[in-house]
Amino acid sequence: MAILKFSKMHGLGNDFMVVDGTRQAFLPDEQLIRQWANRHTGIGFDQLLLVEPSQSAGVDFRYRIFNADGSEVEQCGNGARCFVKFVTEQGLSDKSEIVVETAKGIIKPRLNEDGLVTVNMGQPRFTPDEVPFVLRSGEEVGANSYIVVNGLDSAEMSLLSMGNPHAVMLVNDVANAPVEDWGTALQKHQRFPERVNVGFMQIVDNQHIKLRVFERGTGETLACGTGACAAVVSGVRWGLLAAGEAVRVELAGGDLYISWQEGSDVMMTGPALTVFTGELAY
Repeated sequence: MAILKFSKMHGLGNDFMVVDGTRQAFLPDEQLIRQWANRHTGIGFDQLLLVEPSQSAGVDFRYRIFNADGSEVEQCGNGARCFVKFVTEQGLSDKSEIVVETAKGIIKPRLNEDGLVTVNMGQPRFTPDEVPFVLRSGEEVGANSYIVVNGLDSAEMSLLSMGNPHAVMLVNDVANAPVEDWGTALQKHQRFPERVNVGFMQIVDNQHIKLRVFERGTGETLACGTGACAAVVSGVRWGLLAAGEAVRVELAGGDLYISWQEGSDVMMTGPALTVFTGELAY
């Protein structure tokens, strides 16, 4: 039997079990992660975050993310903010900005003096093979939007990668958006070979949106950092949001601030909090 130390954290209600893999041995196991993610019989979380030693020169840590169903994914914006708070609180780093290796590249989260965390999320990717998204004959590579058919229904959506795949749909009223129906359907849609995170965006004005996100492997969450980034990028490309300005993204769990303009990196700022620390035997 092994003892595992962990922290429970959240970013706007998007919650995580965070494990230090630099000072203790931990081999991720899908069955255990599903068990621990259960909100009635386990710890309860949307994702498990694993801090590992860097495998590259000039990089402080490696960052791995596992969904509640045990599947490993490439990126998580709210998790990135919790990551920098965790390594600071645990004494793993005394830097205000750390360099972190993910499955899809390098990110640089920074702990601000006000306690909020700003993360350079890198540049969005729009080509279908980078999302990934199966392009059909006649469709333009890197278009601002695509029509996706779901049974008898169809919807126009922006498709991009923020290190993980996103589809963003405009809605008139986010409270009544078909989050469960479309979110579930697109997880098994043939045009999304690695599934997709689905965002439902309501424009309030050019620096304020409301957003709900159905995350692959988890379902709807209270907040999604990469989903907020994808929504703002989509809104800027559609000419509906202010380029280069901080856009308030209103999520069920609270607000994030995202800025982006064509050709630049996406910047995300928001909170990250520790709920409790613990140990478990497994």
